[in-house]
Amino acid sequence: MLYDTLYKSLKILLISLISYMLLRTLLQRPSSRLARMTAYVSNNAVNGGSNGASFAGVSLQDLPKSDTFTSNLPPDPEFPTPSASHYAPRQDLGPRMVKGALYTFVRPEETSDPELLGVSPAALRDIGLQHGQEDTPDFRALVAGNKTYWDPSTEKGIYPWAQCYGGYQFGSWAGQLGDGRAISLFESTNQSTKTRYEIQLKGAGKTPYSRFADGKAVLRSSIREYIVSEALNALHIPSTRALSLTLAPNSRVRRERIEPGAIVARFAQSWLRIGTFDILRARGDRKNIRKLATYVAENVYSGWESLPSILPEPASATSSSTINPARNVPPEKIEGKPPGEENRFARLYREIARRNAITVAYWQAYAFTNGVLNTDNTSLLGLSLDFGPFAFLDNFDPSYTPNHDDHMLRYSYRNQPSIIWWNLLRLGESLGELIGAGSRVDEDQFVTEGVTKDFTPELIKRAETIIERVGEEYKAVFLAEYTRLMRKRFGLVSENAKDFDELFSEALDTMEALELDFNHFFRRLCSVKVKDLENEEGRKWVAGRFFHAEGVTGLGNNEEEAKARIAKWLERWRIRIQEDWGSDEEGDEKREEEMKKVNPKFIPRSWVLDELIQRVEHGGEREVIGQVMEMALNPFQDEWKTGDRKQEERWCGDVPRGNRQMMCSCSS
Repeated sequence: MLYDTLYKSLKILLISLISYMLLRTLLQRPSSRLARMTAYVSNNAVNGGSNGASFAGVSLQDLPKSDTFTSNLPPDPEFPTPSASHYAPRQDLGPRMVKGALYTFVRPEETSDPELLGVSPAALRDIGLQHGQEDTPDFRALVAGNKTYWDPSTEKGIYPWAQCYGGYQFGSWAGQLGDGRAISLFESTNQSTKTRYEIQLKGAGKTPYSRFADGKAVLRSSIREYIVSEALNALHIPSTRALSLTLAPNSRVRRERIEPGAIVARFAQSWLRIGTFDILRARGDRKNIRKLATYVAENVYSGWESLPSILPEPASATSSSTINPARNVPPEKIEGKPPGEENRFARLYREIARRNAITVAYWQAYAFTNGVLNTDNTSLLGLSLDFGPFAFLDNFDPSYTPNHDDHMLRYSYRNQPSIIWWNLLRLGESLGELIGAGSRVDEDQFVTEGVTKDFTPELIKRAETIIERVGEEYKAVFLAEYTRLMRKRFGLVSENAKDFDELFSEALDTMEALELDFNHFFRRLCSVKVKDLENEEGRKWVAGRFFHAEGVTGLGNNEEEAKARIAKWLERWRIRIQEDWGSDEEGDEKREEEMKKVNPKFIPRSWVLDELIQRVEHGGEREVIGQVMEMALNPFQDEWKTGDRKQEERWCGDVPRGNRQMMCSCSS
């Protein structure tokens, strides 16, 4: 009872806290668009990196495999061993409620006559597999769900599993969710990078967590996830990955219509999410909350010592201690003064918040909109996760959501930073007891019996103080990373406090008012020559290149006024570019080269993916999948080796007017 009372009290305080933070922010009346966006929330991608060219990879058979997840966390008590699951009638496995566990052993359903439609060469390389492994029977059987690494004759090896988790969906508690159609096969370790990945099949069949669904995935959504996973990684946006796409030709899946089924073989350093903690908190399972938090620190991250030390000063987007905090803190060390002393669990919470802040900064800088940012879709490692109705913005419209069920715009582009913080507050509720315990977190009485009545007020006060501070750190890390990314996209080298309002914010205001294409604006800006901006006539001439093919759009806009507005902004940009690069042609060439490294020519827009789906599903084409993937893996190039230059330019060109800001459903 005391445990339940503690969490009810902590939840009330956290709700009050976020309300206070938002109210305080609103009262500050920020002046610019970017300030308004960042006010909702209080360095590099972590995708595991690339092998480089020196490591040739190994065969699938020789790829190191492990089962760290199932070896360290509690299994489904009804089927606690691989054998218990393997020999049980499949219908006995579920769907059903699973308590006291973080996974269930469950094997994929077999796929008859599978057709391998595509393999990402970048994914193959990063996992550590040899080129050519995709052509072997073992590889094709594995990614179709027809091969596992558990031997029923010896009952040895690694048995597949599905994770148990819950989640808040559209702000409401949805109860037990879990991997309803995703089944993890094993963990693999790249022998060169030493990065461990969990290999998983999506669309592999029913699990205990399928609820009323069929455990299948349709070809349409599978193509979208296969392409965007690799595209985000190529853009350096932290993301889960996709290894392959397999058609299940004999699987007919009922959604809004009957559709062909497919399987995506995907991988990530971890598939754990905030929803994994949500389900444990909802059930009052404090023992497994502690066990899971310890597992995340020791097995998902690089150990307790890898977590950030307490900040020596209030979080600030311009502070080096905020951007690159000290680490290597001994696990048992308590840092800070009452009432905000931080133990190791507080440091873990901060790292999860920091990782997610960086990822959201990338989303906002590249105008990627997830579409369904529920807590079960928010990664504990800060990865872009579970792709449903996602999209990259076409015209810059901050209110855009790609999810046609999101009538309140909860998951719109504008709201992503605040929604991720809302999700992190739910994680704060789950970790609140461990965070608030401070120095008493390892005392026997606290571990075995919980919080005493006289300790409760102190614990709640400490948790409240730390979570409020983490909110400020999240905001600062997000703002610092977003500013860094935007500075690079605009071709700037030096830092200038005025850039935020005078360049970044004004550019976004202009894009929105004139209905300009977000990513085209940056790519076209790369090739603008400083010498062409020396007078008003030249600036207006350059301004015309940012319009759509049909000319100026947007209510009340005309060409002359639109050109004048862009020209005014170009003059400010010219001055800053000359400060950083000079006025000569050599500086211009270097600046263009650097800008093209961060401003993609190709992104997998909704209309391109829709065309791809139509051509594969209804036209029977196959080569086009590899063509789109080739461009997605190399987004910053000027041209590709797809064999169809005209098609490349069309996909990189102006979005057809009727295909802008497309929306889709969560049905997949």
